[in-house]
Amino acid sequence: MPTYAAPGVYVEEVPSSQKVLTAAATAIAAFVGFTGRAPGDDPSDPDGVKPRLVTSWTQFENLYGGYAEGCMLPIAVRGYFDNGGTIAYIVRIPNTAPSGEPSQLALPAADRALGSPLEITSVEPDANISVVIENAEPADDADGPSPFNLSVVEGGTTVESFDNLTITPGDRNVEKVVNASSTKVKVKLNLDKGVDLSSLLDVMKPGSFALEHAPATAVPVNGRKFAGSESTRTGINGLAIAEDVTMVIVPDLITAATKPDKSIDLGLWKAVQTTLITHCELHGNRVAVLDAPPGMTPQQIKEWRSDVAMYDSAFAALYYPWIRVENPLPSNGADAEILVPPSGHIAGVWARVDETRGVWKAPANETIAGCLDVEYPVTKAEQSLLNPIGVNCIRPFGTRGIRIWGGRTLSSDTDWRYLNVRRLFNMVETTILDGTQWAVFEPNDVKLWEGVKRTLNAFLTGLWRDGALFGTSPDQAFYVKCDAETNPPDSIDQGKLVVEVGIAPVKPAEFVIFRISQQKQTA
Repeated sequence: MPTYAAPGVYVEEVPSSQKVLTAAATAIAAFVGFTGRAPGDDPSDPDGVKPRLVTSWTQFENLYGGYAEGCMLPIAVRGYFDNGGTIAYIVRIPNTAPSGEPSQLALPAADRALGSPLEITSVEPDANISVVIENAEPADDADGPSPFNLSVVEGGTTVESFDNLTITPGDRNVEKVVNASSTKVKVKLNLDKGVDLSSLLDVMKPGSFALEHAPATAVPVNGRKFAGSESTRTGINGLAIAEDVTMVIVPDLITAATKPDKSIDLGLWKAVQTTLITHCELHGNRVAVLDAPPGMTPQQIKEWRSDVAMYDSAFAALYYPWIRVENPLPSNGADAEILVPPSGHIAGVWARVDETRGVWKAPANETIAGCLDVEYPVTKAEQSLLNPIGVNCIRPFGTRGIRIWGGRTLSSDTDWRYLNVRRLFNMVETTILDGTQWAVFEPNDVKLWEGVKRTLNAFLTGLWRDGALFGTSPDQAFYVKCDAETNPPDSIDQGKLVVEVGIAPVKPAEFVIFRISQQKQTA
């Protein structure tokens, strides 16, 4: 309390005992898998394995190179953003090794008819080098094409420069000058001996050109690499530093689990998904979006789920079957459509529903943008075998499109059967955890108890009004208890403030039943 010594008027600011809670984010995805390249813009992370935040497909392309052969993660990320996702973390797992061959490039000519007259090869294998071609000022009495300057750029810095080069014989012949002194590149002229250059002013096309690496060698990726390490910020466990993540997806599991004979290593499949589930349970605010193995019938999926996988967790949801999308890397003889794991697209739908309806709405009976077809058209009877064991089916409904037709977790506990209930509690718990930090070290008395109750009551009343909680009144929807009963003297002596919160979540109308009878006329 301030001390007043001189007469006068004083103004004091009194802090409010009621704080405002803002709902925690619920739709931030994390993708763990393979990419076309590493970002390469962080010297402390040359392999680009640490979690990186991206907020659009364009940003992902700039950092990781977009679509690439043997990588499912870019397709999943695109499906996420196309379906309503806005924020994602990317955790790259290296699945290739440098080829050990020199980087190469054929420089184009200014005249297309000349093709690529100059071939550049790096001295060191897998070098990250660019060459810059600029036109030089020709001498007044010079005949033939204008000379050009060639610079070698490495790490954003020009390390070698060669001026007034020509492709014609003489002292400044590019092959002769560069190969005699460069420690970075070797050049080779590739001109038709019969070509007439006398009428050309410019032979080499100006610009900056990056040398291309030889195709990298694929390396096997095991469950340990997917799991990664929290201390080194790699793999699934590296997401410990991304505390706001609420969904985790591993779309490249199929790439690593495919054997040379094209069969699936279900042992690796289960090991990685078990690691993912454990990670989500440990952090408590995130849910694993799991893909069922491809190529299985509903009966096989039922047996795999019940006899092999045997997952039991409220922090995971499993989706079947795989979906067909447009092939982003068409080539000669390639199919126009490809099968992909649905998890990335599903995560985008979760984000869309959270934004338009709220996390308390089950992310089901929703269409999937970009989905052209499903691998296996599940019937109603077949789903009756899968739905009770927590397999969420993706089914075609004719003119109603292809829809997510399930909203369950993999928990055997009926309290956590529905995905929206688990995610609602995750949001409420995270919001309370983050929004009541102000109470730490405050005097543990009735004033604090009442302040905490007012704060939580205001937040939960807002959720009830939005339709997140069940009941015709706030009293039916939730309760907050913080008084002498929850905080006896011995608890206060231990420095504890105990608050009991109970909420009644809304649960989805999974089975809509109309009972219709025939009413007969009476006199």
